[in-house]
Amino acid sequence: MARVEDFPLFPLGMVALPHELVPLHLFEERFKALAAVCLEHEREFGIVWSTDDGLRPVGCACEITEVLERMDDGRLNVLTRGTRPFRVLEERDDLPYPAAAVEFPPDKEEEPDADIARDARTVYAELVRQATDGEPDEAELAEMDAYAMAATVDFGLDAKQGLLDLRSENARLRLVTRLFRAALKRLDFADRAQARARSNGKVRFS
Repeated sequence: MARVEDFPLFPLGMVALPHELVPLHLFEERFKALAAVCLEHEREFGIVWSTDDGLRPVGCACEITEVLERMDDGRLNVLTRGTRPFRVLEERDDLPYPAAAVEFPPDKEEEPDADIARDARTVYAELVRQATDGEPDEAELAEMDAYAMAATVDFGLDAKQGLLDLRSENARLRLVTRLFRAALKRLDFADRAQARARSNGKVRFS
């Protein structure tokens, strides 16, 4: 299992997923230093959820895909993309930026379950239709894994962390299927609530 001793960390009150695009505004000196190292050496860094109890043990490695704006005082607006999960082994405090020794745990070896994958993509496609009035591209959808689908939906932090923690694609697909179904129910409830509001609380049958 690959171990990196000086992996740059960006502790945040958020959770990133592989494939997810995350814009960041870097203004603290330590994070400007982190960005400089990553840009110069084309290195990944890790976004890890910082809670009242400390850092969560599993975060998401990210790469800087674009520098959107570089200001005179050194502040940066960058666009990053999640790449792969990592596990924090030991935090370090001897670098100009937050860092840790980390490892990149592989998924467990298992046979892909075609039925589970089909269910997840079917529910995801319906969610896209209802939320955007658009039609998912079938070729793109067929290539999307659990992370790729989840990266386009605004889930809560606990749900996203739960996905990061799982080391089984079949398990992740089962989880996102439940999350997508819950999101569809919320959309349906919101539509019905708006309809009731438009009818002044009275249900209209025509």
